[in-house]
Amino acid sequence: MSLKFKEMKGKVMIVTGASSGIGRALALEGMRRGMKVVMAARSLDGLKETAASSGVSHENYLIVQADVSRKEDCQKIADATVAKFGGIDVLINNAGVSMRALFEDVELEVLERLMQVNFWGAVYCTRFALPYLLQSKGSVAGISSIAGHKGLPARTGYSASKFAMHGFLETLRIENLKKGLHVLIASPGFTSSNIRKTALSKDGSPQGESPRAEDKMMSAELTAWHVLNAIEKRKRSLVLTRQGKLTVLLNKFFPALVDKLVYKHMAKEPDSPFR
Repeated sequence: MSLKFKEMKGKVMIVTGASSGIGRALALEGMRRGMKVVMAARSLDGLKETAASSGVSHENYLIVQADVSRKEDCQKIADATVAKFGGIDVLINNAGVSMRALFEDVELEVLERLMQVNFWGAVYCTRFALPYLLQSKGSVAGISSIAGHKGLPARTGYSASKFAMHGFLETLRIENLKKGLHVLIASPGFTSSNIRKTALSKDGSPQGESPRAEDKMMSAELTAWHVLNAIEKRKRSLVLTRQGKLTVLLNKFFPALVDKLVYKHMAKEPDSPFR
């Protein structure tokens, strides 16, 4: 193990949505750094695959099958973690659902589902883990998106949920300024992960194959590496990919221009919903 990761060794970390994509990469990177990792997700098979590919002994990880949209499941994650490892040092709210449909076409239940998982899931998990995180002066991280900085067309529910996550985590940080709690808002750009393949269409059915060129995006593994480095350094925010950083920067000074650029970029997607 590299010496620069020594501060992470032995820390107890919860990762939601750990059955695939960025969540799986976060869990594996954490175990590579010597952390004790709690993996939570709805897919038990996916969690078992993550654990099997880690190469670490069972005493250093825990699998919890859970749906973060359910308060009782989020309570179960925190309780199981403390029961096995005695505390919580890091919580990464990663579980998420995306969508691809124009607001005028999408069923409202799809938007409600996104808010329940992406926003309320982060709220529930943080609430139940918070007493232990305050005790350890630990870290809460939210895996947001560039869509949490700039509204993305055909992703109304996704952008709304990420903007809501930002407001929640910023407020949490301010409330606990004098209590030693670290809060990170991590905003990957387009990342090669499972979330777009499982994105919901206008009626709530999975869209299927991703409309974007996954091989040209940042990998989930590199994203996880950056996120854990940011947690170790107790950074406030993390924006990834050159395109993502440029979007956030330009939007501060030229929001109307970025509106047009974003529209043009998203309209080029295969089978774009724009008419």
